[in-house]
Amino acid sequence: MEILDKMNEAQADLAQVIRLALAEQTEDVRLFVARLVRKYRNTEPELAEQMDLYLRTKMPRTSAPMRKAAQPAALEHALPVDDESRLSLLKVYKDAPDREQPLLSADLEDVLSQLIQERRQTERLASMGLNPTRSAIFVGPPGVGKTLTARWLAAQLGVPLCVLDLTAVMSSLLGRSGNNLRAALDFAKRNPCVLLLDEIDAIAKRRSDESDVGELKRLVTVIMQEVDEWPATGLLLAATNHPELIDPALWRRFDLVIDFKLPEMPAVKAAIKRFLGQDYALFGRWIDILSLAFNGESFSTIERDIQRFRRAVALGTAADADLIEDFTKSRVLVLDRQPRIDLAVMLAKQTRLSQHTISDITGVSRDTIRKYTSEQPPVAKKTSKRKSDA
Repeated sequence: MEILDKMNEAQADLAQVIRLALAEQTEDVRLFVARLVRKYRNTEPELAEQMDLYLRTKMPRTSAPMRKAAQPAALEHALPVDDESRLSLLKVYKDAPDREQPLLSADLEDVLSQLIQERRQTERLASMGLNPTRSAIFVGPPGVGKTLTARWLAAQLGVPLCVLDLTAVMSSLLGRSGNNLRAALDFAKRNPCVLLLDEIDAIAKRRSDESDVGELKRLVTVIMQEVDEWPATGLLLAATNHPELIDPALWRRFDLVIDFKLPEMPAVKAAIKRFLGQDYALFGRWIDILSLAFNGESFSTIERDIQRFRRAVALGTAADADLIEDFTKSRVLVLDRQPRIDLAVMLAKQTRLSQHTISDITGVSRDTIRKYTSEQPPVAKKTSKRKSDA
């Protein structure tokens, strides 16, 4: 019975993929396959790996109608500007739906997948007396992909992403900042787009903060009113690196709070592979060492250093082994004792560096390196002994 249930479940998954594919719902297919990868990762690891490979392979677009359909909706009105500086109050990004998905945890993928499905099935929700999510705030440290995710999300919905430009909004004239903010928000409500209030903590600080002038406190009131009244036809996003600075009354007004955390080891490894691109063949042998060394860093930091490695190799200014050695020396200073030991052991097993050099690089004694590299798994020893006795 259990085998039959599994077969029925697999058949249902296959039928769903076929239905979405025949309806030409390409992104829905990708989202569903991403869920299947997570679903079958433990029970059918080879199948999950194959699906994940297909998922991450960017297929070429071949037909003119598809390319035309990939263009995001155009903005219907002229962008609002600051009357004094004539600077645009919004930065606009128009990305096609095939924009590469940012690296996300499984939990984040599920949340964003539902948000996208809500937007694509507004009529179904309306028939049940429900509205889609109108607002969400992204919370997390710098470099974890909050802005990239906002761009990808807008691309999946087929609309531009409009990002509030704080330098233009914050006018030097008293009272102008509030007017600018309202103008930008009104524009986003009238046009099909996703609006992102990036670094919202800069304009929505706690009103109990005595260091802020009255103008900034009035901006908080403006934002709270707008979040409350945001239409179901639009999507309002905010992002912050400092949630502790935001007025508590504003938190309650967002429909959804989405936490972005620093990547864990599997995501770090995936990020390194993606950022290495065509140079993965050269740096692939260092992948485990790099994953351990980068553990605890943001995606943006990983990308910055990987691009630096690639430029150095491309210009012939350094060899890959020298780059890895120098990088390991710099990273080991911030690692705790056990990660340093793990790194030292990995260097001993996977490189030709001497134990003396590895000890200098990591600060781990040669005795400790010898201890860990000479240890054999207890089970293997017992098995070997039984065979010799036999």
